[in-house]
Amino acid sequence: MKWSEICIHTTNEAIEPVSNILHESGASGVVIEDPQDMIKEVTGLGEVYELNPEDYPEEGVFVKAYLPVNSFLSESVDAVKQSVSQLKVFDIDIGRNEVTLTEIQEEDWATAWKKYYKPVKVSERITIIPTWEDYTPVQSDELIIEMDPGMAFGTGTHPTTVLSLQALERYLAPGDVVFDVGSGSGVLSVASVLLGSDQVHAFDLDEIAVKSTMNNAQLNQVSDKVMSAKNNLLQGVTIESDLIVSNILAEIIIQFVEDAYRQLKPNGYFITSGIIEGKKALVKSRLEQAGFEIVETNKMEDWISIIARKPE
Repeated sequence: MKWSEICIHTTNEAIEPVSNILHESGASGVVIEDPQDMIKEVTGLGEVYELNPEDYPEEGVFVKAYLPVNSFLSESVDAVKQSVSQLKVFDIDIGRNEVTLTEIQEEDWATAWKKYYKPVKVSERITIIPTWEDYTPVQSDELIIEMDPGMAFGTGTHPTTVLSLQALERYLAPGDVVFDVGSGSGVLSVASVLLGSDQVHAFDLDEIAVKSTMNNAQLNQVSDKVMSAKNNLLQGVTIESDLIVSNILAEIIIQFVEDAYRQLKPNGYFITSGIIEGKKALVKSRLEQAGFEIVETNKMEDWISIIARKPE
Protein backbone atom coordinates (compact mmCIF):
# COMPACT_ATOMS: atom_id res chain seq x y z
CA MET A 1 0.00 0.00 0.00
CA LYS A 2 1.17 3.50 -0.81
CA TRP A 3 0.92 6.45 1.54
CA SER A 4 1.14 10.16 0.97
CA GLU A 5 3.09 12.24 3.47
CA ILE A 6 1.48 15.64 3.94
CA CYS A 7 3.88 18.15 5.49
CA ILE A 8 2.60 21.42 6.95
CA HIS A 9 5.17 24.11 7.75
CA THR A 10 3.60 25.95 10.67
CA THR A 11 4.36 27.28 14.18
CA ASN A 12 4.74 25.79 17.67
CA GLU A 13 1.51 27.52 18.64
CA ALA A 14 -0.38 25.66 15.92
CA ILE A 15 0.99 22.16 16.58
CA GLU A 16 -1.96 20.89 18.62
CA PRO A 17 -4.81 22.19 16.42
CA VAL A 18 -3.04 21.21 13.20
CA SER A 19 -2.40 17.71 14.59
CA ASN A 20 -6.05 17.42 15.54
CA ILE A 21 -7.12 18.42 12.03
CA LEU A 22 -4.85 15.76 10.57
CA HIS A 23 -6.23 13.11 12.94
CA GLU A 24 -9.77 13.97 11.92
CA SER A 25 -8.77 13.66 8.27
CA GLY A 26 -7.91 9.99 8.86
CA ALA A 27 -4.14 10.33 9.20
CA SER A 28 -2.40 7.12 10.22
CA GLY A 29 0.30 8.96 12.15
CA VAL A 30 1.67 12.39 12.97
CA VAL A 31 5.30 13.41 13.27
CA ILE A 32 6.40 16.76 14.70
CA GLU A 33 9.80 17.99 13.53
CA ASP A 34 10.84 20.88 15.75
CA PRO A 35 14.34 22.40 15.38
CA GLN A 36 14.35 22.94 19.16
CA ASP A 37 14.82 19.18 19.47
CA MET A 38 18.26 19.60 17.91
CA ILE A 39 19.54 21.73 20.79
CA LYS A 40 17.87 20.12 23.80
CA GLU A 41 20.25 18.78 26.40
CA VAL A 42 20.08 15.00 26.40
CA THR A 43 20.54 13.73 29.95
CA GLY A 44 18.92 10.72 31.50
CA LEU A 45 16.74 10.16 28.45
CA GLY A 46 17.54 6.52 27.84
CA GLU A 47 19.00 5.79 24.43
CA VAL A 48 20.65 8.73 22.67
CA TYR A 49 19.79 8.90 18.98
CA GLU A 50 20.97 10.99 16.06
CA LEU A 51 18.78 13.63 14.44
CA ASN A 52 19.48 14.87 10.94
CA PRO A 53 19.48 18.71 10.78
CA GLU A 54 18.42 18.51 7.14
CA ASP A 55 15.06 17.10 8.25
CA TYR A 56 14.17 20.23 10.20
CA PRO A 57 13.04 23.73 9.20
CA GLU A 58 15.19 26.76 10.04
CA GLU A 59 12.16 28.33 11.71
CA GLY A 60 8.77 27.05 12.77
CA VAL A 61 7.97 23.33 12.75
CA PHE A 62 7.01 20.61 10.32
CA VAL A 63 3.85 18.70 11.19
CA LYS A 64 3.68 15.59 9.03
CA ALA A 65 0.88 13.09 8.60
CA TYR A 66 0.30 10.00 6.51
CA LEU A 67 -2.77 9.50 4.36
CA PRO A 68 -3.54 6.46 2.17
CA VAL A 69 -3.22 7.06 -1.56
CA ASN A 70 -6.76 6.52 -2.80
CA SER A 71 -9.48 8.28 -4.78
CA PHE A 72 -10.32 10.49 -1.78
CA LEU A 73 -6.77 11.79 -1.22
CA SER A 74 -7.23 15.05 -3.12
CA GLU A 75 -10.43 15.87 -1.23
CA SER A 76 -8.79 15.04 2.10
CA VAL A 77 -5.80 17.28 1.41
CA ASP A 78 -8.03 20.17 0.30
CA ALA A 79 -10.10 19.79 3.49
CA VAL A 80 -6.95 19.85 5.64
CA LYS A 81 -5.66 22.99 3.91
CA GLN A 82 -8.99 24.74 4.41
CA SER A 83 -9.26 23.76 8.09
CA VAL A 84 -5.71 24.86 8.87
CA SER A 85 -6.26 28.21 7.16
CA GLN A 86 -9.41 28.72 9.25
CA LEU A 87 -7.35 28.54 12.45
CA LYS A 88 -6.54 32.21 11.87
CA VAL A 89 -10.15 32.96 12.82
CA PHE A 90 -9.29 31.78 16.34
CA ASP A 91 -6.26 34.09 16.48
CA ILE A 92 -3.85 31.18 16.11
CA ASP A 93 -0.58 31.97 14.32
CA ILE A 94 -0.19 29.34 11.58
CA GLY A 95 3.07 30.78 10.23
CA ARG A 96 4.03 30.00 6.65
CA ASN A 97 1.29 27.38 6.28
CA GLU A 98 3.16 25.76 3.39
CA VAL A 99 1.81 22.32 2.46
CA THR A 100 3.76 19.70 0.49
CA LEU A 101 2.95 16.10 -0.49
CA THR A 102 5.38 13.17 -0.84
CA GLU A 103 4.49 9.59 -1.79
CA ILE A 104 6.12 6.82 0.26
CA GLN A 105 5.87 3.04 0.50
CA GLU A 106 4.23 1.45 3.54
CA GLU A 107 7.29 -0.63 4.41
CA ASP A 108 9.43 2.52 4.54
CA TRP A 109 6.94 4.24 6.84
CA ALA A 110 6.51 1.21 9.09
CA THR A 111 10.16 1.27 10.19
CA ALA A 112 11.44 4.79 9.56
CA TRP A 113 9.09 6.68 11.91
CA LYS A 114 10.30 4.81 14.99
CA LYS A 115 13.49 6.90 15.03
CA TYR A 116 11.37 9.77 16.34
CA TYR A 117 10.27 8.03 19.52
CA LYS A 118 12.72 6.95 22.23
CA PRO A 119 12.65 6.67 26.05
CA VAL A 120 12.27 10.09 27.65
CA LYS A 121 12.61 10.95 31.34
CA VAL A 122 10.06 13.72 31.74
CA SER A 123 10.09 14.35 35.51
CA GLU A 124 11.80 13.28 38.72
CA ARG A 125 10.06 9.90 38.65
CA ILE A 126 8.33 9.43 35.29
CA THR A 127 9.93 7.96 32.17
CA ILE A 128 7.94 7.39 28.98
CA ILE A 129 9.05 4.58 26.68
CA PRO A 130 7.65 3.25 23.38
CA THR A 131 6.46 -0.35 23.46
CA TRP A 132 9.27 -1.65 21.23
CA GLU A 133 12.15 -0.24 23.32
CA ASP A 134 13.98 -2.15 26.05
CA TYR A 135 14.55 0.05 29.08
CA THR A 136 16.02 -0.57 32.52
CA PRO A 137 14.92 1.79 35.34
CA VAL A 138 17.78 3.83 36.78
CA GLN A 139 16.14 4.59 40.13
CA SER A 140 14.08 2.51 42.53
CA ASP A 141 10.98 4.72 42.56
CA GLU A 142 10.93 5.38 38.81
CA LEU A 143 7.52 5.15 37.16
CA ILE A 144 7.54 3.69 33.65
CA ILE A 145 4.81 4.57 31.17
CA GLU A 146 4.73 2.45 28.05
CA MET A 147 3.12 4.20 25.11
CA ASP A 148 1.97 3.00 21.74
CA PRO A 149 2.00 6.29 19.81
CA GLY A 150 -0.76 5.07 17.52
CA MET A 151 -2.21 8.14 15.84
CA ALA A 152 0.07 10.76 17.38
CA PHE A 153 3.77 10.94 18.18
CA GLY A 154 6.73 13.21 17.63
CA THR A 155 10.47 13.60 18.02
CA GLY A 156 10.08 13.65 21.81
CA THR A 157 7.56 14.47 24.49
CA HIS A 158 5.94 17.83 23.84
CA PRO A 159 6.66 20.56 26.44
CA THR A 160 2.95 20.95 27.24
CA THR A 161 2.77 17.28 28.22
CA VAL A 162 5.98 17.46 30.24
CA LEU A 163 4.66 20.47 32.17
CA SER A 164 1.43 18.59 32.89
CA LEU A 165 3.23 15.46 34.08
CA GLN A 166 5.54 17.44 36.33
CA ALA A 167 2.56 19.24 37.87
CA LEU A 168 0.73 15.94 38.43
CA GLU A 169 3.79 14.62 40.22
CA ARG A 170 3.72 17.60 42.59
CA TYR A 171 0.01 18.00 43.27
CA LEU A 172 -1.73 14.64 42.86
CA ALA A 173 -2.42 12.94 46.21
CA PRO A 174 -2.98 9.20 46.69
CA GLY A 175 -6.64 8.31 46.27
CA ASP A 176 -7.52 11.41 44.23
CA VAL A 177 -10.32 11.33 41.69
CA VAL A 178 -8.88 12.91 38.52
CA PHE A 179 -10.49 14.40 35.40
CA ASP A 180 -8.28 14.39 32.29
CA VAL A 181 -10.02 16.82 29.93
CA GLY A 182 -8.83 16.44 26.35
CA SER A 183 -7.10 13.15 27.10
CA GLY A 184 -5.51 12.56 23.68
CA SER A 185 -3.25 9.52 23.92
CA GLY A 186 -4.10 9.05 27.61
CA VAL A 187 -0.58 9.59 28.93
CA LEU A 188 -1.81 11.94 31.67
CA SER A 189 -4.51 9.48 32.69
CA VAL A 190 -1.99 6.64 32.95
CA ALA A 191 0.43 8.82 34.88
CA SER A 192 -2.31 9.84 37.31
CA VAL A 193 -2.99 6.22 38.24
CA LEU A 194 0.71 5.41 38.60
CA LEU A 195 1.03 8.43 40.89
CA GLY A 196 -1.75 7.16 43.14
CA SER A 197 -5.14 8.11 41.71
CA ASP A 198 -7.90 5.61 42.44
CA GLN A 199 -10.13 6.82 39.62
CA VAL A 200 -9.48 8.77 36.42
CA HIS A 201 -12.23 10.03 34.12
CA ALA A 202 -10.72 10.79 30.71
CA PHE A 203 -12.79 12.95 28.38
CA ASP A 204 -12.17 13.77 24.73
CA LEU A 205 -14.38 14.80 21.84
CA ASP A 206 -12.34 12.69 19.41
CA GLU A 207 -13.31 8.99 19.28
CA ILE A 208 -9.74 8.13 18.22
CA ALA A 209 -8.43 9.74 21.41
CA VAL A 210 -10.97 7.84 23.54
CA LYS A 211 -9.80 4.57 22.02
CA SER A 212 -6.13 5.53 22.31
CA THR A 213 -6.56 6.36 26.00
CA MET A 214 -8.10 2.97 26.73
CA ASN A 215 -5.46 1.14 24.67
CA ASN A 216 -2.62 2.81 26.57
CA ALA A 217 -4.38 2.29 29.90
CA GLN A 218 -4.58 -1.43 29.12
CA LEU A 219 -0.97 -1.48 27.97
CA ASN A 220 0.09 -0.08 31.36
CA GLN A 221 -2.30 -2.34 33.29
CA VAL A 222 -4.32 0.54 34.76
CA SER A 223 -7.51 0.16 32.71
CA ASP A 224 -9.49 -0.80 35.82
CA LYS A 225 -8.98 2.75 37.14
CA VAL A 226 -9.30 4.73 33.88
CA MET A 227 -12.73 5.46 32.42
CA SER A 228 -12.45 7.00 28.95
CA ALA A 229 -15.49 8.57 27.33
CA LYS A 230 -16.38 10.82 24.42
CA ASN A 231 -17.49 14.12 25.91
CA ASN A 232 -17.37 17.82 25.14
CA LEU A 233 -15.10 19.12 27.92
CA LEU A 234 -17.07 18.79 31.22
CA GLN A 235 -20.55 19.24 29.80
CA GLY A 236 -23.03 17.01 31.60
CA VAL A 237 -20.47 15.77 34.14
CA THR A 238 -22.04 15.63 37.62
CA ILE A 239 -19.47 13.89 39.81
CA GLU A 240 -16.77 15.78 41.72
CA SER A 241 -13.02 15.47 41.39
CA ASP A 242 -9.97 16.24 43.50
CA LEU A 243 -7.84 17.30 40.54
CA ILE A 244 -8.47 18.32 36.94
CA VAL A 245 -5.72 18.30 34.32
CA SER A 246 -6.17 19.72 30.83
CA ASN A 247 -3.46 19.93 28.20
CA ILE A 248 -5.24 21.74 25.37
CA LEU A 249 -5.32 25.20 23.83
CA ALA A 250 -5.94 28.29 25.93
CA GLU A 251 -8.96 29.10 23.77
CA ILE A 252 -10.54 25.82 24.89
CA ILE A 253 -9.47 26.02 28.53
CA ILE A 254 -11.29 29.30 29.07
CA GLN A 255 -14.51 27.71 27.79
CA PHE A 256 -14.89 25.40 30.79
CA VAL A 257 -13.22 27.24 33.69
CA GLU A 258 -16.56 27.68 35.47
CA ASP A 259 -17.43 23.99 34.99
CA ALA A 260 -14.01 23.02 36.36
CA TYR A 261 -14.54 25.18 39.43
CA ARG A 262 -17.97 23.69 40.02
CA GLN A 263 -16.83 20.05 39.66
CA LEU A 264 -13.71 20.42 41.82
CA LYS A 265 -13.86 19.68 45.52
CA PRO A 266 -12.69 22.46 47.86
CA ASN A 267 -8.89 22.65 47.91
CA GLY A 268 -8.83 20.81 44.57
CA TYR A 269 -6.29 21.64 41.85
CA PHE A 270 -6.80 22.62 38.21
CA ILE A 271 -3.68 21.95 36.11
CA THR A 272 -3.78 23.71 32.75
CA SER A 273 -1.25 23.48 29.94
CA GLY A 274 -0.99 24.15 26.21
CA ILE A 275 -0.96 27.92 26.77
CA ILE A 276 1.22 30.28 24.72
CA GLU A 277 2.79 33.34 26.34
CA GLY A 278 0.36 35.70 24.64
CA LYS A 279 -2.65 33.93 26.17
CA LYS A 280 -1.25 33.53 29.71
CA ALA A 281 -2.88 36.70 31.08
CA LEU A 282 -6.24 35.75 29.56
CA VAL A 283 -6.25 32.30 31.18
CA LYS A 284 -5.09 33.62 34.57
CA SER A 285 -7.76 36.30 34.51
CA ARG A 286 -10.51 33.82 33.65
CA LEU A 287 -9.36 31.44 36.39
CA GLU A 288 -9.36 34.20 39.00
CA GLN A 289 -12.77 35.47 37.86
CA ALA A 290 -14.18 31.98 38.45
CA GLY A 291 -12.82 31.97 42.02
CA PHE A 292 -9.55 30.08 41.60
CA GLU A 293 -6.31 31.03 43.33
CA ILE A 294 -3.20 30.85 41.11
CA VAL A 295 -0.70 28.54 42.78
CA GLU A 296 2.13 28.66 40.28
CA THR A 297 2.98 29.38 36.65
CA ASN A 298 5.64 27.41 34.80
CA LYS A 299 7.23 27.78 31.38
CA MET A 300 9.04 25.37 29.06
CA GLU A 301 10.26 26.68 25.73
CA ASP A 302 7.33 28.74 24.39
CA TRP A 303 4.64 27.02 26.48
CA ILE A 304 2.97 27.94 29.76
CA SER A 305 1.34 25.82 32.45
CA ILE A 306 -0.83 27.38 35.14
CA ILE A 307 -1.81 25.52 38.31
CA ALA A 308 -4.84 26.90 40.15
CA ARG A 309 -6.57 25.87 43.40
CA LYS A 310 -10.19 26.05 44.46
CA PRO A 311 -10.22 27.60 47.97
CA GLU A 312 -11.69 25.66 50.89
